[in-house]
Amino acid sequence: MKRIVTLLLVTLLSACNTPSTNQTASDKLDPLNFVDPFIGTDGKGKTYPGATVPHGMVQLSPDNGRTGWDWIAGYFYPDNIIAGFSHTHLSGTGAGDLYDISFMPLTRPFKKLKTEGGPEDGTIISHFSHEQEQASPGYYQVLLQDYDINVELSAGVRSGIQRYQYPENTKQGVIRLDLAYSRNWDKTLATHVEIFDHYSIGGYRRSTGWAKDQRVYFYTRFSRPIAQHLIQANGRTLTQSKGFGEDLSLEMDFELSGDNSILVHTAISSVSIENAKANLEAEVHLLDFERTKLAAEQAWRDELSKVVVDATPDNLKQFYTAMYHASLAPRLFSDLDGSYKGPDGRIQQSGKYPRYEFFSLWDTFRALHPWKTIIDQRRTREMMDSMMAHYQVAGRLPVWIFQGNETDMMMGYHSVPVLVDAYLKGLTDIDGETLLSAVLQSAEQEEFGLQSYQKLGYVPYPERKWNVALTLEYAFDDWAIARLAKALGKEGIYQRFARRAQNYRHHFDPQSGFMRALDEQKQFRQPFDPNAYHPEDYCEANAWQYSFFVPHDVEGMVEMMGGPQKVSAKLDEMFSTVQDLETFPEWISGYIGQYVHGNEPSHHVPYLYQYLGEGQKTQKLVRQIMDELYSTAPDGLAGNEDAGQMSAWYLFSALGFYPVDPVSGEYVLGSPEVQSADIHLENGKVFKIRTENQGPQQVYVKSVTLNGKALTGFRLRHSDIMAGGELVFSMSEKP
Repeated sequence: MKRIVTLLLVTLLSACNTPSTNQTASDKLDPLNFVDPFIGTDGKGKTYPGATVPHGMVQLSPDNGRTGWDWIAGYFYPDNIIAGFSHTHLSGTGAGDLYDISFMPLTRPFKKLKTEGGPEDGTIISHFSHEQEQASPGYYQVLLQDYDINVELSAGVRSGIQRYQYPENTKQGVIRLDLAYSRNWDKTLATHVEIFDHYSIGGYRRSTGWAKDQRVYFYTRFSRPIAQHLIQANGRTLTQSKGFGEDLSLEMDFELSGDNSILVHTAISSVSIENAKANLEAEVHLLDFERTKLAAEQAWRDELSKVVVDATPDNLKQFYTAMYHASLAPRLFSDLDGSYKGPDGRIQQSGKYPRYEFFSLWDTFRALHPWKTIIDQRRTREMMDSMMAHYQVAGRLPVWIFQGNETDMMMGYHSVPVLVDAYLKGLTDIDGETLLSAVLQSAEQEEFGLQSYQKLGYVPYPERKWNVALTLEYAFDDWAIARLAKALGKEGIYQRFARRAQNYRHHFDPQSGFMRALDEQKQFRQPFDPNAYHPEDYCEANAWQYSFFVPHDVEGMVEMMGGPQKVSAKLDEMFSTVQDLETFPEWISGYIGQYVHGNEPSHHVPYLYQYLGEGQKTQKLVRQIMDELYSTAPDGLAGNEDAGQMSAWYLFSALGFYPVDPVSGEYVLGSPEVQSADIHLENGKVFKIRTENQGPQQVYVKSVTLNGKALTGFRLRHSDIMAGGELVFSMSEKP
């Protein structure tokens, strides 16, 4: 009863703090009050609600005990069972993995349920209700109804802490550790657990899945002594202090007294149990839940306070939740001593900066990394170092990496624009010549259709799927190389890659007006239906969604397609042509006509109208997308969060600009959804965004001034932001 009263009090206090009019997240209002980690846990978002710190190694979150599309993040909001609390999760990806080191507090008898993808004899679970659950940055709480156990989670940089409150009259509590929990997402290769003393255990889980060579070592301390234990290993019951096997669990009994609580503090490592132990002992608040929670909250407060926003209550919640999601990846991977598992399978040592992993570059090169070059320049520098460290060991720049593995998921060499953008903005210590060698290696390799691309200028469809998408995205990456070469005074390389950046032209069919697949003789694939979902030629898309992917040469694309009037009509048709949802897979979502916001290739398209002299169409569309395809509900993301890209689009757009060409050092103006925003830069300056007459109906921009002077054109330079100052939008109901 005491727990329920406390939860009601927290809910009432939160309701009292909810603003009814426009308010800022400054002075008395804490930005943490405007973050809802449940946004994205329903529908297509695939986020998790559990506890972590900004870019932290641990993501301690509940898992429902099921596998499948809906449970990619381990937890799906419509579910009503929990099977454990594990320490690693992916944020908003299109495939599932991780969920390592899963603990579950219990009392006997255990409740089992047959679950989707679970073991044949059932999964040990508890039911729960959202009325007895809450989440905020750095904190998660739920009541396990079948056992009346209250669970609270928080996290440090490399550790997660759990507090279990057992019922008052319970004399003995049980904690179960399942090291093979994720058996159906990735195959468990080996597990090990060892009881070191009455208060400490450690072990590892090695598995293969999306990431082929995963190694998670752990070390755990309890606040109470283990009274007795049983190890289940490959169907055998062991009473000794250690066990090995592919399918291993540990059941521990604890004598309860006093407040009947047990603290479980776990650190992880990709290197060894000893490193996990050192990581745990380095946490400032070892086995101190309240201080760990306060430290996690302060870390989030510092992160979110980089941008102080004035907006409606819903927009505040959308903005700060987006900032929260955009600070989950990439994340720390190296241990306290700097060591980590490298892409070659060997233990590597980080240098000046810590090592980061979880680079979802096909998604995040578009907006997430440009966002970080504004609000997180220190970590940008560190992350660029991690990408180059990967290159030095693996021999090529990363494509899509996590847990010390190159997955080669998706396509392109999009580490190139991310690194080049950082270099051109002065946000990397990498020597220019070294960087040039690395990006040339990516562009001049012969895998992934690149041999044909270099020979023919495009990837032919008989050779590879996604061929049109490959050519278009390679062309953009080549433009990034040209930009770098130009900055380094390498005129020959600049000219070569500037020409390669024009390769998008090969795929354009003037008759249909679309980018189409070609064979080796430059004949278009027949038959052709631009409305049909066509994963053979377009990456998770159709011709509509990819035909405008020329972000580096919009003017050239417009000229090629017949001029502004013709392109405007084509874009109008894109946003009005009804999508046949039956032909598209469920994981492609967020439609306005043939525009798909739930997937990345067309994220820049609403801003293209600016290049055509029709900024009013951009302004109307970006506000429509923010209003219709983002919300504060658990299903408030129109598509996969994709490691922060979906949120980064919203952050930029809500402020009134977006990086259409992410290596240009420029942003294209849109229509801000906030009343005002102060971006507190690391150089000590503040870039202020102000709006006049902004509201739900006032979506059109009448004029824009920068530092009191009219801003000509539709672009804002990165250097303007870094210099501080004030950008003012005057808004209107009419174009």
